[in-house]
Amino acid sequence: MPANSMDQLVALCKRRGFIFQNALIYGGLQGLYDFGPLGIELKNNLKNTWWKCMVHEMENIYGLDSALLTHKDILYQSGHEDTFSDPMVDCRSCKSRFRADHIDDQCPACGKKDLTDPRPFHLMFETKVGPVSDDSSKAYLRPETAQGIFTNFKNIVDSFSPKLPFGIAQMGKAFRNEITPRNFIFRVREFEQMELEFFVEPGEDDQWYNYWVEKRLDWWQEQGLSKENLQLEVASEMAHYAKATTDILYKFPHGFEELEGIANRTDFDLGSHSKNQTDLGITAKVLENKKSTTKLTVANHQQKMIVPFVIEPSAGLERGFLALLNEAYTIEKLEDGQERTVLKLKPHLSPVKVAVVPLAKNKTEIMEMVRKIAKHLRKNDIGRIEIENTGNIGKAYRRHDEIGTPCCVTVDFDTIKAKDSNPDWHHTVTIRDRDTLKQERVHINQLVGCLKKNYFNDKLSDTKDLVDD
Repeated sequence: MPANSMDQLVALCKRRGFIFQNALIYGGLQGLYDFGPLGIELKNNLKNTWWKCMVHEMENIYGLDSALLTHKDILYQSGHEDTFSDPMVDCRSCKSRFRADHIDDQCPACGKKDLTDPRPFHLMFETKVGPVSDDSSKAYLRPETAQGIFTNFKNIVDSFSPKLPFGIAQMGKAFRNEITPRNFIFRVREFEQMELEFFVEPGEDDQWYNYWVEKRLDWWQEQGLSKENLQLEVASEMAHYAKATTDILYKFPHGFEELEGIANRTDFDLGSHSKNQTDLGITAKVLENKKSTTKLTVANHQQKMIVPFVIEPSAGLERGFLALLNEAYTIEKLEDGQERTVLKLKPHLSPVKVAVVPLAKNKTEIMEMVRKIAKHLRKNDIGRIEIENTGNIGKAYRRHDEIGTPCCVTVDFDTIKAKDSNPDWHHTVTIRDRDTLKQERVHINQLVGCLKKNYFNDKLSDTKDLVDD
């Protein structure tokens, strides 16, 4: 079952090296976190799985990695300069500030009912580009990855001549100066997005909108999120660019909140960034654009140049990370009355894929075999392979249960010395399953095939024998 509280997840992340508070040795910087050795593995596994599904397995989707610094005119035309804000209130008594729609009429810090009226607080981080500090050098850290896709639309069309429908996908950092970051990595000031802008012919947008809602919901379930912890919510309040929005909600420890949003952005974005707007038949309400040098159009099926509609599935990577961690977190009671903490992640997401464990760390022959097996597994490029050299096999198993390692491979004395006394066990190892606790004895030369069959599908390919009997 999922975690009972956010505190359990925070403690696990700190204890096992998933996530650390940023700049902790200087007291920390609120709303910013660093991903440790295990955190970055899980994060990258989630990103790679998303990229594989959204780009490699799709016919007409192209990848992009645009700059973090964003031209001020882009964010003016997109509406961000004028509208990208949250309502903020001050407590007159303790001088604390809060996002108005996250609290009632009482200050969470001091408990007094002495709040100011809400006022807009701009969420974008402003900076200057170059040595001259004036309005012409103003830029922003991007508040979303989407705008880089729209401004590169013509580059993709000119380079690849895609036919509608087609998409442009991007993963990367975005920055928002949140008034009150909260709930661990759920709401932070620096985060990553996984976004697709899918361009369709007007009139086909509803069909594709429904397609992406269903596909994205299915995908999260494939990653291990249970159906009962997911909900679809049709948004009643939408962004200024949206015709329709459906949010995929997940039951986090603090309640159901947005995991991913799917929006029908119509022709707002490409229309906003196009020149000669009055000639393009734009349906959305856009700001007049006198600075763009380009019409952001593409040929439809009748070879007419049009401004396509856009369907956008947009997911927060940190929120996905937190949801998967929460879903996988399990506390089990064992037969001896003790408890164990298990992170029941899908094998393709697990930070460590296999732990190779020596029964005795001070035996040269055992350690040589451990290193040989680990080296062999690493050649298969399935992810991180660890040699767990604590010297205590029970602690080794518990650690890898807690960080989500699907299985441990144990090398013992029979592996190297049972040729005469117990020939059936010579050159065999024990595979111990994380979830079932079952242990299976297999020959070293069958190890890759066994792992491939039970954990990693077709990822393992090197079946060359490790030993000669």
